[in-house]
Amino acid sequence: MLAYIIRRLLVAIPILLLASLFTFVMVEYSSDPIPTYRQQLEQNATASGMDAEAIDAAVERFKERNYYDRSTPERYWLWLTGIGGDGDIGLLQGEFGPSLRANYDIKGQLGDRFFITLRLVMMAVICSMGLAILAGVVMAVKQYRKIDYILTFIGFIALSMPVFWFAGLVKNMAVSYNKATDTETFATYGENAAGGTGNMTTFEALLDSASHLILPSLVLMLAGYASASRFQRAAMLDVLNSDYVRLARAKGLRNRTVMRKHALRTALIPMATLAPVAVLGAMAGAVVTETVFEWQGMGRFFVDALGQRDPFAIQAFLIISGVLTIIGVLISDLLYGIVDPRIRYE
Repeated sequence: MLAYIIRRLLVAIPILLLASLFTFVMVEYSSDPIPTYRQQLEQNATASGMDAEAIDAAVERFKERNYYDRSTPERYWLWLTGIGGDGDIGLLQGEFGPSLRANYDIKGQLGDRFFITLRLVMMAVICSMGLAILAGVVMAVKQYRKIDYILTFIGFIALSMPVFWFAGLVKNMAVSYNKATDTETFATYGENAAGGTGNMTTFEALLDSASHLILPSLVLMLAGYASASRFQRAAMLDVLNSDYVRLARAKGLRNRTVMRKHALRTALIPMATLAPVAVLGAMAGAVVTETVFEWQGMGRFFVDALGQRDPFAIQAFLIISGVLTIIGVLISDLLYGIVDPRIRYE
């Protein structure tokens, strides 16, 4: 298996290079911050007392500070390697480049926000996968019965609801409930209390984090459950109709034993493949969910970067998403081999 992992990582290198090139070109040609910066200076020229020469000089300093005084190929090479930069750029050196926003550290912001988003995403994925497995098995075993139709209907409803609409609906309902009961039953703003958790005990901090986690994780959980439960139902039906399950039942094995030892493990193979991909889907959904619930995670980081037209911040988010995608696919392949003993990594 170690050799397989090494081979997959080696294959991932050219994929990441292509992803970085695509990311850079896409952001590079989507907007140019130089005209916007010049326009801002010209609008404030009267108040700041700047003439045309001073504006030109400020624009040139802006270009030099953000490496816009170089050609596009040079900028890509600089962003990738950091060679020839000022120590604030270069993916291979762990730097994402300077931000157009003053005193804004892209690397530091991503470090702080990553674990905020990870907490939300992992909770949502664990709950959605667990619920999807349970619902999928029940729907397959009770095929064409009332419970199958009910769970299928719920899944289709969850699948058809846009994340931004459902998140707003859940938040508004929670706010209305809090006002009607004159309580703070549901936390609808931020990832923790407004004043922070510094003055709380460890137990109080955990309770506060859990209360803020309920609503946004519920939104992401239902979005992931909708599609995963359909996969699990289809996989379980295929297994239940297979010859070896019929043979096990013909031998007189109890139905519970057949389901647990023979059917369920095989039916979990698609879920093992789907789970890492579900993490990536939840991270995409977190962009909207964190904005609605005012979480300061990676999703909000990306939205703010788009709003400020901050190219290096946008590129940082996109390249991290690409790396996580490749890692997720690798984990998916490894889980596939663990669940299915017929798979051998040689």
